Amino acid sequence: METQIGQITHYYSRIGVAVLVLTGELTIGETIHILGHTTDINQQVTSMEIEHNQVQSVGPGMDVALKVTVPVRSGDFVYKVVEG
Repeated sequence: METQIGQITHYYSRIGVAVLVLTGELTIGETIHILGHTTDINQQVTSMEIEHNQVQSVGPGMDVALKVTVPVRSGDFVYKVVEG
């Protein structure tokens, strides 16, 4: 099962980092699914930052920088993969 938790607002290709605004909660180690016009990837969350500071979990309304394994696009939706 998947729950939408945010949307990509920026992507920095040189460093492989996406910025997303959250509508849900996200913690290091969880699996996410990023889905968009040309994007469809699953990956585990390994690194998140807010204002260049590492964080372990984030909540609704926060903007967070997230290390991604492949290029993503602004407007792509982010879903948390929930086992069940």
